[in-house]
Amino acid sequence: MGSLGDNLSRMAGGDTNNPLLDPEEFRRQGHMVVDFIADYYKNIEKHPVMSQVEPGYLKTRLPTSAPFYPESIETILSDIENHIVPGITHWQSPNYFGYFPSSGSIAGFLGEMLATGFNVVGFNWMSSPAATELESIVMDWLGEMLKLPKSFLFSGNGGGVLQGTTCEAILCTLVAARDRALRIIGNDNIGKLVVYCSDQTHCAFKKASQIAGIHPNNFRVIPTTLSSSFSMCPKILQKTIIDDVEAKLVPIFLLATIGTTSTSAVDPLIPLCKVAKKYEMWVHVDAAYAGSICICPEFRHFINGVEGANSFSLNAHKWFFTTLDCCCLWVKDPAALTQSLSTDPEYLKNKATESKQVVDYKDWQLALSRRFRSLKLWLVLRSYGVEKLRGFLRSHVKMAKLFQEFVMGDERFEIVVPINFATVCFRIKSNIPLNTERMNGMIRPMVSINEINSKLMDSVNNSGRIYMTHSIVGGIFLLRFAVGASLTEDKHIVEAWNVIKQHADVILNNMNNHNQ
Repeated sequence: MGSLGDNLSRMAGGDTNNPLLDPEEFRRQGHMVVDFIADYYKNIEKHPVMSQVEPGYLKTRLPTSAPFYPESIETILSDIENHIVPGITHWQSPNYFGYFPSSGSIAGFLGEMLATGFNVVGFNWMSSPAATELESIVMDWLGEMLKLPKSFLFSGNGGGVLQGTTCEAILCTLVAARDRALRIIGNDNIGKLVVYCSDQTHCAFKKASQIAGIHPNNFRVIPTTLSSSFSMCPKILQKTIIDDVEAKLVPIFLLATIGTTSTSAVDPLIPLCKVAKKYEMWVHVDAAYAGSICICPEFRHFINGVEGANSFSLNAHKWFFTTLDCCCLWVKDPAALTQSLSTDPEYLKNKATESKQVVDYKDWQLALSRRFRSLKLWLVLRSYGVEKLRGFLRSHVKMAKLFQEFVMGDERFEIVVPINFATVCFRIKSNIPLNTERMNGMIRPMVSINEINSKLMDSVNNSGRIYMTHSIVGGIFLLRFAVGASLTEDKHIVEAWNVIKQHADVILNNMNNHNQ
């Protein structure tokens, strides 16, 4: 018979090392995974940018149940290469120009590794003091880089918190605004609360309003026009608010956007905040996409007037080289958040919290648990510094302007709206000759210009060579070319334009052949 230790070892699987977190085995497998990812980036251009698989493809490739016995990391990585990678749309490809960027970096990736390695659950200061304090520090750092008013920083009377996404940031601030109003007019009057945005505002605000209990009939959408580059009109906002006040409703929240999703439009903060102030409304500034570039002095003017807002957010995981998820939210009045979001069960009570000398970030967000997100943002800020970060962002703007020049140099295409940042909205012109047919005594085009542009986008994306997305604003189907992937260089812009021209040639030539 063996010793008790031997018997226990056999009962555990016959291995004296812990298979879950053995340091040396972690080192071996970790090196393999890092090599795998490094090779992925090295060869990323060999993959079609948009995944070419059909719905349900993976179910036919994987077993119907989980393995009963362990499988090696070598086998798993082989399956990732053969089965998972083909089903990925490659957001980090230098030929990715869809939606908005999800830019990565070595620093962001390594920060994510460290955060995952520590795997702390930093819901309050006590649970991991460094996680809380580093977050407060980096949020002040970034706020100072943006030249936010001191009232938004911990060094003033405000403060910053890292949320997962803008969706969470909007909901948290909306709930704070809702409760602030209800404390005055009473909870029974929640049906009187009204919120405001433009028709270009991200759909996250609509969802947040539904969750927060705002009556659907009290969700106001201010129309925008091409003539104003789809920015919100303060005069229309004020008239809408006046009508609501006369109807005995209570305006509580305005969401203004810096860099809208469809066209990167910019809402004018100074006059909008002036209107909102008359009615003591909460103003949140959603700069999810474009906020990052405001660290560049020549772009800072886009957020002029932010001093009149109550909260401001940007996504560092979009265009600031910090991996998903990392939404930076600053508020002037942290107490407004904590009054709405605080919980104080007995099992979380501790002396540090009771001292009122620490921040408990659980009370600044929806969830209790939270990740050590500040570590990756800290690494990005330290590894590149303000100067290099500005340089990266400026290079993307320069490449977007290069693409704009290509578009403007081809008489078949047009720029739909002015470029504010690094997203180009363009299309095949509406005056291109089209096939016609006679219907009800009238001659009409057989194919609309919107359909032609949609066909162009699908053709380009299906080629796998580049990837773009679209939007429809003011009835115009436009193509969005968003520069911001970390690996993109001038040569990729040149190649992208060549791909677009080639596919446009085929589509338009086919139309001309039908006309003959």
